[in-house]
Amino acid sequence: MPPAATRFAEDPDADVARRVAASDWDALERLMRSHNQTLFRTARSILRDDAEAEDAVQDAFVAAYRAIGTFRGEAKLSTWLVRIVANEALQRLRRRGRTAEVIRIEADAAEADVDADTLDATPAAADGPERSAMRTQTRRMIEAGIDRLPDAFRTVFVLRAVEELSVEETAAALGIPEATVRSRHFRARSMLRESLARELDIALDRAYAFAGERCDRIVDGVFARLSAWAGWQCLLDRRAPTQES
Repeated sequence: MPPAATRFAEDPDADVARRVAASDWDALERLMRSHNQTLFRTARSILRDDAEAEDAVQDAFVAAYRAIGTFRGEAKLSTWLVRIVANEALQRLRRRGRTAEVIRIEADAAEADVDADTLDATPAAADGPERSAMRTQTRRMIEAGIDRLPDAFRTVFVLRAVEELSVEETAAALGIPEATVRSRHFRARSMLRESLARELDIALDRAYAFAGERCDRIVDGVFARLSAWAGWQCLLDRRAPTQES
């Protein structure tokens, strides 16, 4: 986050809201830059589409600007903004006719109150093209796994594990009880781990691929060495068949 945005984020929410409500465009820009990532991830977790998530964030900020004069500081400004963008994204789902997958605002009484920590952070490996490609592939695999989570769990997981909002902030942003946040986060983590474990099993099965050209090279190399050792010219003339190993 830029230094200016950092200083802005430390301002009291009520003062920020007053400045934006008074059409302080610099304040509005800093507000957007301070919260764009969180709001995009929130919208993306609901819509599962990058372009539509960007549109949803823009529409949400327009709605927030129009309503910011009513902000009274009863919740954090960031929480207020997340709630607006979540509602905007949910409305877009309804317009798509996907109401069956919309996040339920009410609590699910069958969900237990289970504590769960956020995902363990893994230190970034040293820079380099191979490691960079590996991190990119891993990130895409994780993002795909998150996208496969059921709607009711995906947004909770993104806010808690990716954005690292507290249980209280997530509950306030989505309008659900804290116990439901804990339960959905726990279950989402379990589902994601199972999904990634399956992907890893498939990837491991394909690791160090051997069939095809590599197998041919080894066979040809052995014949060449035997020919050099024993002087068997016929081995050099032999074409090694492709073998599946």
